[in-house]
Amino acid sequence: MRIHFHGATRTTTGSMYLLEVNGQRILLECGLYQGRRDESIERNSRFPFDPKTIDAAILSHAHIDHCGNFPNLCKQGFTGNIYATFATRDLASIMLEDSARIQESDAQFLSKKRAKQGKPPIQALYSATDAERTIRQFVGINYDRPMPVADGLTVTFKDAGHILGSAQVVLDVREGARKFRYLFSGDIGRPGQDILRDAQPVEEVDFLQIESTYGNRVHASPVDARDELASLVGDTIRDGGKVIIPAFSVGRTQQVVYALNQLTDAGKLPLVPIYVDSPLSTNATEIFRLHPECFDEATYGFLREKGNPFGMANLTYIREAALSRKLNELKEPAVILSASGMAEAGRVLHHLKNHGGNSMNLILFVGYCAEHTLGAQIIAGRSPVNIFGEPHTIRARVAKIDAFSGHADKHELSAYVKSLTGRVKKTFVVHGEEAQALPFADTLKQLLPKSEITVPELHQLIEV
Repeated sequence: MRIHFHGATRTTTGSMYLLEVNGQRILLECGLYQGRRDESIERNSRFPFDPKTIDAAILSHAHIDHCGNFPNLCKQGFTGNIYATFATRDLASIMLEDSARIQESDAQFLSKKRAKQGKPPIQALYSATDAERTIRQFVGINYDRPMPVADGLTVTFKDAGHILGSAQVVLDVREGARKFRYLFSGDIGRPGQDILRDAQPVEEVDFLQIESTYGNRVHASPVDARDELASLVGDTIRDGGKVIIPAFSVGRTQQVVYALNQLTDAGKLPLVPIYVDSPLSTNATEIFRLHPECFDEATYGFLREKGNPFGMANLTYIREAALSRKLNELKEPAVILSASGMAEAGRVLHHLKNHGGNSMNLILFVGYCAEHTLGAQIIAGRSPVNIFGEPHTIRARVAKIDAFSGHADKHELSAYVKSLTGRVKKTFVVHGEEAQALPFADTLKQLLPKSEITVPELHQLIEV
């Protein structure tokens, strides 16, 4: 078996790995690369292989940096199955349509600017119709159900505890008389987080491909995160300000809403309007309610005994653009959650533009922001920042809570590796900036002294 590392190598975005086994070509993930605009357009438009030659694809979870370029792959000729869990398939159906609409809008905006400069228009990577057609190629598989996907290749999904439906991808490979197990961790969630179960341990692993998003960092505990959320939000509300929370639509929004629900119910937060201003977040929350099989015992019990974990009297979900615009006129304190989590697109840009200049307000980040994104610039204290192509001064207080992260930290990743059984011969460290991936590789040398540890570079080819 040979592996081409075509994405999320020494960075956290654009996951894409091409496996060649028994004369077949299997694509593991097909994510959008997110970063500088020109580089993103180039990398996302052109695949480093012919999509028509791919026999099948496997997807660990529905985040756009893992699944967002599948419609483009299918548009360019891929006709095979895309294997994923049922919850991942449902989430991908709304994520990809939303991604298509954002790209179409972005292309239209850029094309107008280019027309004034006498340049040709920009084309969107794919349309909403392309996204819908792609979902028809998905094949759903439950956790712990081995499924043959190619000659000599069986896939089993194990819970990864990252987002709804997220999976570790266990590949049992047969090459002639030789058999081995290849484990792709996907993105590993933090143990003890609200809503989802912890990542399952995997047995008899021969080769390991593992994420390293926070391979050199340690998070605060989830309990501390809730206390910090109560303090930051409560202080801002009591001072008459608004709280703007850029949050990923899938996973983080539901996590924060659930925490706000419990804090309000416990009297630790004043009863103020809370808005989830994102059609995607609203749709994703409905999908969460359809998949209680993914919930941990506490959330499942809350659902059965108290009601909707993602709903309360002072919470409003907003789909319509007209109602979203009315939030710009809000005078009283409020909490507004809006996508995207990295503040790169979506309605959160309007809220940052309209409320970021007021020193009474708080901009609260609750997730990872990749290098060069608007979110990363605001966290770093840069002001003014460009929003919709124009400079805007940020006077609002800026805070970040790492403990809500959907990614395991250094210690939690180490515990995950220790939970695996088998003699791991080779380990490949992916999905982490160099400042995280390289130190985590050193940590793995201590945890897996008999394993050959590699931090692949972009497009590197490695034989298993």
